Amino acid sequence: MIIDRKPPEVTLVLDRLRSAHNTGNIFRIAEAVGAKEIIACGYTPAPPHPKLEKTAMGADKMVPCRHAADSVEAIEMLRAEGVKQVLAVECAEDSVFAWEFDYEFPVALILGNEALGVNEKALEMCDGVISLPMFGQKESINVGNCAAAVLYAIIARHEQCRHEKIHALEKE
Repeated sequence: MIIDRKPPEVTLVLDRLRSAHNTGNIFRIAEAVGAKEIIACGYTPAPPHPKLEKTAMGADKMVPCRHAADSVEAIEMLRAEGVKQVLAVECAEDSVFAWEFDYEFPVALILGNEALGVNEKALEMCDGVISLPMFGQKESINVGNCAAAVLYAIIARHEQCRHEKIHALEKE
C-alpha cells in the first residue's frame, strides 16, 4: 500500500507583522515546506513589496498570498473553507509544544506581531495554542525563526504518524 508523501496542508496567518524582512523570511520557509498559502493580516507586508521581495528571494511569487483585514477575519474565512484546526503560535501557560500536539489537517497557524503577539480576540477563537520551549530571560525568538521551528516540528510529527500508520498496516 502506498501512503501519500505530500506535505501536511498548512496555512500561515501573519497577524500584524511589522517587518517586511520577517515576512519575506516566512515566505521562504513556507515555500521550503510546501505550505498551502499565507494570509497577511492588517499591516503585515504582502507582495509586491521591495523589502519582502529581497528577503523572500522569489518565494513570494511561489507561495499564494491573500489579505485579510485582521486575524479574526482570516479565521472566519478559513473555517468557512473547511480548515480543521486553527492554532495560535504563542508562549502561553496552556500551550503544547509543537512536536507534541495532535494535528488535524488542513491546519492554520497564526503567527503574531513581533511585540504584541496574536490578537486577543483571534486567540480566543483558536482551537489550541502551540509553542516552543523558552529557557532564556527574553522568552521569545524572532517570528521567522519560530515559524521555521514550528513548521518543521509539524512535519516531523506528521511523518511520525505516517510511519506509525505504515507500521500498523504491515502488521495486518
